[in-house]
Amino acid sequence: MNTAELAERGSTILDRLTTTQTPPPWQLVIGTGAIALLLVVFRPTWRILRNIVTIAHEGGHAFTALLTGRRLNSIRLHSDTSGLTVSSGKPYGFGMILTSAAGYPAPALVGLGYAALLGAHRITLMLWLTIALLLVLLVKVRNGYGLLSMVVTGGIVFVVSWFGTDTTQAALAYSAAWFLLFAAVRPVIELQRNRRHEPNSDADQLARLTRIPGLVWVLLFGLVALCSLVLGARLLLADTTGVCVPPLTHSTCA
Repeated sequence: MNTAELAERGSTILDRLTTTQTPPPWQLVIGTGAIALLLVVFRPTWRILRNIVTIAHEGGHAFTALLTGRRLNSIRLHSDTSGLTVSSGKPYGFGMILTSAAGYPAPALVGLGYAALLGAHRITLMLWLTIALLLVLLVKVRNGYGLLSMVVTGGIVFVVSWFGTDTTQAALAYSAAWFLLFAAVRPVIELQRNRRHEPNSDADQLARLTRIPGLVWVLLFGLVALCSLVLGARLLLADTTGVCVPPLTHSTCA
């Protein structure tokens, strides 16, 4: 690609960031949702793609730490799909509580945000916001596997958004939204299942900070995930004219 083509491509991307795109066919919307669900429930693919959930989880801790005035020190992502975000500040208080509580809801809320953008037909904007958020987090990643995960994830989004057709971009965007909405539920189930062996889980740390039982926090995380899934699905399926998926779509069933 020469300089002129590069400039033209950049100009096209810039135009698309400020305008809406044509909604994809309903088959793509339904199909990407079905595939995303299979990727979440099928154990081999979940083991790999759970890294995406970990990025969102640790990103939730990181951005909340910054928003509450804490100092973000580092982010680490591990090959077993665990992660660790370290921030400095008072080890108690409202800021620490919000930072600790932000991890598990983050994938669901990111998925809901994606669904809102896609429901508004802002496919390109959604993809480039993803790249921007990954770049911000990349600055604080402090281990090799974490850097590799961030670069590979961001690289895929960049390549598709820069070189992909409208259909390819829509397929990636809807797949990402559906995946995060579905995937946000499974870690909450795993959290409760593993709490007996992981006394320092987010829920148990919150229990010590607030004196609210860890199970209550798990239920709250689950409620956020399920509500985000229902609302996000309605947004993603809003344009599926003639396809009735009660109570998710607004279509009238015959």
